[in-house]
Amino acid sequence: MKYKIDLHCHSIASGHAYSTIAEIARAASKKGLQMIGITDHGPALPGGTHDFFFSNLKVLPETMYAIRILRGVEANIMDFSGSLDLGENRLEVLDIVLAGFHNPCIQAGSEKENTRGMVGAIKNRFVDIIVHPGNPAFPIDFHQVLDAAKDYDKLIEINNSSFGVSRKGSEENCMRIAELCLEHGVNVAVGSDSHIAKDVGEFGKVHEIFKKIGMPEEIIMNLSVSRFTAFLKSRGKSRFV
Repeated sequence: MKYKIDLHCHSIASGHAYSTIAEIARAASKKGLQMIGITDHGPALPGGTHDFFFSNLKVLPETMYAIRILRGVEANIMDFSGSLDLGENRLEVLDIVLAGFHNPCIQAGSEKENTRGMVGAIKNRFVDIIVHPGNPAFPIDFHQVLDAAKDYDKLIEINNSSFGVSRKGSEENCMRIAELCLEHGVNVAVGSDSHIAKDVGEFGKVHEIFKKIGMPEEIIMNLSVSRFTAFLKSRGKSRFV
């Protein structure tokens, strides 16, 4: 199984990451990737960038070091209705929109509240991927979230960093989510969630899970650039339509 795309990468613009976009692209090229998503944190996260940063991503070249660059964001879910910290005027110009919970932006609620917030984000027409839903700090009803993802044709991320430096205690939840995606035919995205260039394209922990549960290649969206760009086109992303 050869991963061609890393859909979740952070540059120095996120405020707590340590590589430039050029450094990330160069590292991706050396690792044999073909596409990366530059998905810096939305403006509500402390230390992050102003929202104008995202509309100005248009200045990025479409390729760097022979790597196709997706201009994106990891938006913050701000309330239990699923509101995001970036307005539609910014979201509509991006190639890819990730959304997830982050402690500095929202305090975890009950399972019912967290689920309602995540489902609300899934219903946002600009959101493409729900990130690190296995975070135990934000308990959710997995079945409701995955049902919504399937209904709205959104991807569920299995996040490699959740097995290491981030979101301690995520392993069991991530395994269960991956199993349920397999059972219900929900397409998945793999993200390194890299905050330094050396970690781009690092999917080892996720790959172990996929091997263990027999995850079929047809629901893993990182294996084919042409398939993933077709997905973005189907979602009306202006660059691919």
